[in-house]
Order: sequence, then C-alpha cells, then structure tokens
Amino acid sequence: MARKLTPAERLATAEKDLLLEEIADQSLWDQFIVEQAVFHFGQRHDEWSCNDLRDVLPELGHGFLGAAINSLRTAGIIAHTNRTVPSTQANTHAHRIAVWQLTNKGRQIAAKRRAARTEQRKAAA
Repeated sequence: MARKLTPAERLATAEKDLLLEEIADQSLWDQFIVEQAVFHFGQRHDEWSCNDLRDVLPELGHGFLGAAINSLRTAGIIAHTNRTVPSTQANTHAHRIAVWQLTNKGRQIAAKRRAARTEQRKAAA
C-alpha cells in the first residue's frame, strides 16, 4: 500500500510540476525563436542547409533546428530542393543533409510581413 504524501511532499511535487511546465514552455519559446530565425534566413538566401544555420544560431538553438525545419516544412513554408550536402558536424561523419528553400507560401508570408512593417513605420512617423 502506498503511503500518503505529507503536505510538504505535495507542495514539493506541485513545485516540480510547475518547473517542468515552465521548462516545456521555454522549450516551445526557443523552438519558436529558431523557426523565426530559419524563416528570416530563408528570406535572405535562395537555398540553405542546416550547416548554414548552425553557423549563425547560438548553441542553444542547435537542438531545436530539426524541429523548426520540420514545422516549417509541414506548414508548407519551406521545401526540400531535392539536393543534399554533407553535414559539417563532426559527430555526423559527413552524412547527407537536405538543402531547403522558401516556398511561394513562405515568400507570400514574408511579403505580407514587410508590408505590415512599412505601414507601421508610416503610422509611427
């Protein structure tokens, strides 16, 4: 038979659950930031791979890069070019990684964002 938790143990458990929830929220935020970085990078480059992105992302972002790429691909914002390049990460032993590009949908989203920023600047002036 399991023993009942003391009030102190229950509070500690509740605090631990809140901390886990906070970590999960932070992870979602970090992934969102990396998605934005990938999208921004794609607006400035015709094609790119994760090699290019790892060069510009802080170390923390590297862990979210795959999830960000997957999310943007699934949303139809980026697409595989059907080309690959060797990975520059030493631990991957130069396995092949995808080369990506913005889709028409991605370019349309970028254009709408630029137009909205222009309007905001005009309104602020």
